[in-house]
Amino acid sequence: MVSYVTAEGMRKMQQELEQLTTVERPKISQQIAEARDKGDLSENAEYDAAREAQGLLELRIAQLKETMANARVIDESKLDNSVVQILSKVTIRNTKNNAKMQYTLVAEQEANLKQGKIAVNTPIAKGLLGKKVGDIVEVQVPAGVIPFEIIEISR
Repeated sequence: MVSYVTAEGMRKMQQELEQLTTVERPKISQQIAEARDKGDLSENAEYDAAREAQGLLELRIAQLKETMANARVIDESKLDNSVVQILSKVTIRNTKNNAKMQYTLVAEQEANLKQGKIAVNTPIAKGLLGKKVGDIVEVQVPAGVIPFEIIEISR
C-alpha cells in the first residue's frame, strides 16, 4: 500500500531505522550472548527476554523498511491551497459551539495530536479532504455528528 509522507517524515523513518540497525540490534545481540554464556537456556529468563526483544526489534525494522519502500515523498510546492488535501493546514470552526481548531493533515505515521497533526484516514480529515473555504462539513465522530465550517486552508 502506497503511503504519502513529507520529506521530514521520511528523514525520521531513516533515522529510526539507522538507530535500530546500528545501535539496538548489536545491543540485543550482546544481551543474547551474555545470557547464553550463563549456561542452561531452558530455564534462562534473561535469554528468553533478550530473544523476545530481538524478535520485536526485527519486526519493527521490517515494518519500517516496508513503509519506506512503499512511501512517496510529497512535493509540497505542487500542492493546491484552494482545497483541503494532505499537508493542508486547516482552520475549522465547530458551528455548534464556535470552537476553532487548526489541524495539519498528514500521513498516518506522522500524526501527532499534540502538534495538531492528524492522519488523513481519521474521520475529521476524511470529511475535510477535497473541501474549500466556506464549506460546511458534517463529521461523524464517536460523540455524534459535528458540523464544521472550513475557515482557512494554508501550508
